[in-house]
This record gives sequence, C-alpha cells and structure tokens, in this order.
Amino acid sequence: MFILANLLEAVAKILDTALFLYMWVVIISALISWVNPDPYNPIVRFLRNVTEPVYRLIRRYIPTVFGGIDLAPLIVIFIIMFLRYFVVQSLYELAHKLS
Repeated sequence: MFILANLLEAVAKILDTALFLYMWVVIISALISWVNPDPYNPIVRFLRNVTEPVYRLIRRYIPTVFGGIDLAPLIVIFIIMFLRYFVVQSLYELAHKLS
C-alpha cells in the first residue's frame, strides 16, 4: 500500500505545483492587461494563449464584466485556491492514511 500512498503524494505535489504556477500566470496576465501591451510580444502571446481558453469557459457560464472590469481572472484564482485547498489536501490526507 505504501506504493499507492507514494503515488498519491507525488500526484498531489505535482498538482499543487501546477496550480500554483498557473495562478501566477493568471495574476501576471491580469496585471499586464492593465497596460497596453504589444500583442505581438511572445510573452504576451503566451500568457493570452494559456489563460484565454479558461477565461472563455468561465465567461460562457458567468457574466464577468462589471463596470468595465473583467472579473474572470479573479474567478479563476478562486477556483485554483479551492482546488488547492480541497483536492490537493484530500490527496495528501488519503496518501497519509494509506501509508
């Protein structure tokens, strides 16, 4: 059973790291959107390519623009926080119970 516990703990660590990094990508993308960035800049294109599909999915179900401010990044950050606090923690606890 310790092999399954180690596997679950590794999955939890990788998922936690991926969610943490994506949260920072969303934050940086939101900050960059406040200025008028060059749309042909490779960094700006990367940030838009990585975040816009998630924003579109959120915008399809929830109206996110209020008073000219788009709240989609904030909603994505809340979803990421929920996943980190609930899913990742549950995986860690399950791994510790199996070991």
